[in-house]
Amino acid sequence: MAEHLVVYTVVHQPRRLKLPAQPIPRGAVPRDIERCLFDERMNRRYFEKVARTCYRPASQLFLELADRGLKVCIGFSLSFLRQAEMWDEELLARFQRLVQHPNAELINVEPYHSFLFYVDIDAFWRRMRQAADYVRRLFGLRRAPVVTDTTEMFISNDIYFALVRAGFRGAFMDGRPWVMGWRQPSYLYHYTKELYLLTRHYRLSDDVGYRFSNRSWPLWPLFADTYARWVAETEGDLVTIGWDFETFGEHHWKETGIFEFMRALPGELQRRGVGPLLASEAIERLGPRSHHLPLPAFPTTWAGEGGVEFFLGNPAQQAIFQLMHHVYHKALLTRDPAIVDLALWLLQSDNLHLIQWFGRFGSEAEVSAYFTPREWWQLGPLGIIHELQQVYRNFLVAMDAFLTGEVRYLPGEGPTPVRRGVSRPELPAVAAGMAVATGTDGRQEVAASGSLPDAPLVAPPSPPRPRPGRRH
Repeated sequence: MAEHLVVYTVVHQPRRLKLPAQPIPRGAVPRDIERCLFDERMNRRYFEKVARTCYRPASQLFLELADRGLKVCIGFSLSFLRQAEMWDEELLARFQRLVQHPNAELINVEPYHSFLFYVDIDAFWRRMRQAADYVRRLFGLRRAPVVTDTTEMFISNDIYFALVRAGFRGAFMDGRPWVMGWRQPSYLYHYTKELYLLTRHYRLSDDVGYRFSNRSWPLWPLFADTYARWVAETEGDLVTIGWDFETFGEHHWKETGIFEFMRALPGELQRRGVGPLLASEAIERLGPRSHHLPLPAFPTTWAGEGGVEFFLGNPAQQAIFQLMHHVYHKALLTRDPAIVDLALWLLQSDNLHLIQWFGRFGSEAEVSAYFTPREWWQLGPLGIIHELQQVYRNFLVAMDAFLTGEVRYLPGEGPTPVRRGVSRPELPAVAAGMAVATGTDGRQEVAASGSLPDAPLVAPPSPPRPRPGRRH
């Protein structure tokens, strides 16, 4: 029976696009392009709402639990950290205190919550390594994280070796039956001994993350003693639990009892002989007896049913995915760090997740529709798809000026539009928050270091929509 528990939670807010798509003037500099692409007013509204219901009370909750001996691993997307720096420095300081607690471990994550691993695997591993150093400095730690997560816990054979090359010792992976086969997720695994895999127990994770407040669930209501018993009775060495941080107060309101459940959980686990471990501690303790796990060519994810079809399963998603490739590759041609930075934001998996409902029914479509910004629904389903594609088209055309010489860079200065016989005051260069690194092929890449900147159509359910238990 399982004697150890690893708890992992990830904090993420997307950088939402501005719909309807805004025209981008020809010759616009990156700062102006950025304003046309992203709806920061909307982002602030959602951030402040979730901060009230979740981030502030839940961060205090986990500080209290850490004081009582519960160990927690926590990761942060760059988009969340960027928003917290701009709009709630007190909240960021509280998370810094949590990360610095002896019973907490900072987990690295893919900084843009993007699909960069599908577009440029070499840039992906470099960025993952640089992101680890960035969060180390942001949170005031002596060493960078040695365990990492990826976007939506994506793992495949090539992603695994990219993480090895980035220098990590461990990674989280969703323990779906189609990947595990006859194996149980409640052991420590490896493909090579260079990188260990903590396989998330998706059923026990979703019992809290997804089903906790679902009154139609046959096992509702769930109490801490019952859950601790399930954990203790699980066959294996350790149970790895993975939750969205927004589970606590946003996906499940405080009125559901989720905070009381968590406060009672450490004592119930202790009574049943289950001891908490940090991810690096689990690797240190169980690494010598870890088990080999073959890795799939097709990636596994904790989203939906565990496969990539959650993000690429309908024609609208596939069209956006093609546009993601085009904007990223064209941005690389500009060799402009600020433009590449904008292209990376446009690779966010959220831009695929938010239209998963297109042509679909069922609980997954309801979850996707819930997370689609309420303000977008006035466009209608087809309007959302059209305007989302138009954002990418507009950016593609806006980059023409960077390749034809209409916008040129001067050393140490921002981009200056060049017009025939017309002078224009120079706007400050956009602070991309990324340093420029030159790869082995001489191509400039944008690296996460430095300071942060800034099918047949079936309409999904109309708001108000049921609250999902987990962000898929």
